[in-house]
Parts: sequence; C-alpha cells; structure tokens
Amino acid sequence: MKLQQLRYIVEILNHNLNVSATAESLYTSQPGISKQVRMLEDELGIQIFARNGKLLDAVTPAGQEIIKIAQQMLAHTDAIKAIAAEYTLPNQGKLHIATTHTQARYALPTMIKAFTKRYPQVTLHMHQGSPEQISEAAAKGKADFAIATEALHLYQDLIMLPCYHWNRSIIAPPDHPLGQLAEVTLTDLGNYPIITYVHGFTGRSELDKAFNQAGIRPNVVFTATDADVIKTYVRMGLGVGVVASMAVTKEQDSDLICLPAQHLFAPSTTKIGFRKGTFLRSYMYDFLEGFAPHLSRSKVDEAMQKRSQEEIDRMFLHTQLPTW
Repeated sequence: MKLQQLRYIVEILNHNLNVSATAESLYTSQPGISKQVRMLEDELGIQIFARNGKLLDAVTPAGQEIIKIAQQMLAHTDAIKAIAAEYTLPNQGKLHIATTHTQARYALPTMIKAFTKRYPQVTLHMHQGSPEQISEAAAKGKADFAIATEALHLYQDLIMLPCYHWNRSIIAPPDHPLGQLAEVTLTDLGNYPIITYVHGFTGRSELDKAFNQAGIRPNVVFTATDADVIKTYVRMGLGVGVVASMAVTKEQDSDLICLPAQHLFAPSTTKIGFRKGTFLRSYMYDFLEGFAPHLSRSKVDEAMQKRSQEEIDRMFLHTQLPTW
C-alpha cells in the first residue's frame, strides 16, 4: 500500500469518479491511475469502486470506509510536512484562500496588503466561487481557508469561526422615489423591481426571509453574484439594488443614492472555515488575526479543541464582532 494509491482513490472521489479529470488534476495518466487503483484493490482483496464496464460507477461500502481513513492519513501527511516547514522555513510557504467576489473585492484587500508586506515569501492564491464551491474546497483540502457567509455549515469537516457582522444597503438612481422617503419599509421596497444576489450568495437568505415573514413577494427581476454587476444594472434603470453595504463606496458610486436597510434585514455573519485536523502555520494564525482581530492564536487553538461546531458557536456567543 502506497500513499500515492491512497491519494488517487481520494482524488477520484473528489472528481466524482471521473478518472480522466483526476489524472488531469494530478498531472499523470489515466491508465496509470487505473492500474494503481487495481493494484490496491488486489492487495486488499476488495473492490473500492463498483464498475460499469470500464467506468467507475459508485464507491462500495468498504470503499467508503477505506477512503475516509485515506483522507485522514493524507491530512496527517500534509500536517507532518507543514510542521517540518514551520521549523525549517517559518516565513515561507503558500496560502490558498477560497472566497466570494464580495469578500475578495471589498473585505480582504487592505488586510492582504498588510499580510504580503509582512510575509513577502508566502505565496497567496485566491480562488473565487459560490459558497458551496468555497466550502467544498476547504473540506477537501484544496483551500486552507474558506471565507463566506453562506453554506459553510453544510460541511461537518470544517471548523467555522465568526469574523464580522454586516448588513445591506439599497442603491438607486439619484431621482428615484425611494430617495424621498424618510425611511424605506419592506412594502416600499416591494413596490419596485429589485436587483440583488443569486440564491445562496452574500446573505441572500436573510433578504428572502424578511420578505417571507412580512408576507410580501418581492419583484426580483435580475440576480448576480457580483455587487459591481448589480450596480451596473441599477445604473441602467432596470431596478433598485440590494447589496452588501461594504460594496458601496462614495468614491466609486457617487452617481447612486445609498439608503440604509439594516432596519429591514437581520445582519449576516461572515465566517472563516478550515478543515479539522489542519496544522496551522504561524503565518496562517497571523492571517486569521489580521482578518478578524478577535481570532487570536489562543482563541483559535481553543476553538480547535472543541468537539462540535455548537461548542465553538457558544464560545463566541458574547464576543463583540466588528460590523461593516
């Protein structure tokens, strides 16, 4: 049994049993992977994958147990390498961050500028995607940190730490009737076409929840994953926008009016997640604290010792989080 064989079966599962895609991601050949998997199955005397002709059709019950242990072994192998690097090259390494457009565009730049200045020999890689893609990347070890508001709770293999609260603003052309109101209500907002985020992105669930509880069906005419795209279509007159307040700046959006909406929608909490069992390098602790000052090394270590996410949530229940 070889670590390479274990990595192959884990990656095959990560690529939805597509051996060609697995081979491409690992920069090797499909026949080579298939041969190694067969050799591992012959050595163990069981099938890890059920087959339909030459195609892998499913993971067998025994295969599920084997892959689960293989994932743990590979994670421990990565941790051993990280420990060695911490002592031999403490200020060198890589940091993979998976996040959404809103976080990458508005929440992270200042912090990352300071981080790269402090750690010039740490290579940063930022991957943008949907909250589900981001969470999955961290759960599978493809990203060190996942930063998002939605979907992190779907993955039990992640430790999730709260970073900050944020809310929404309404944006519209300068002459829009909403701008004449002392305070916009949900009924007022529901009278106009709305442009906002796609379901599952940037706290969209809180917007839907507020309208549902009020018994109002909003006229959402256009959705996007990107606040800048939403602003573009607001400028075109397609509707009024509901976006994260952090995505509206006086410098770039002086041609729009920005109306507060924190009284309409419950605040959302952005969290940062990483895989359980991860060995955090010193620069990774510094990244966490730089992004969310209350996430000191001692606090992060304490959270990592908790047995469940519920215990972690209780740990931060009375922490005063920053607000955007």
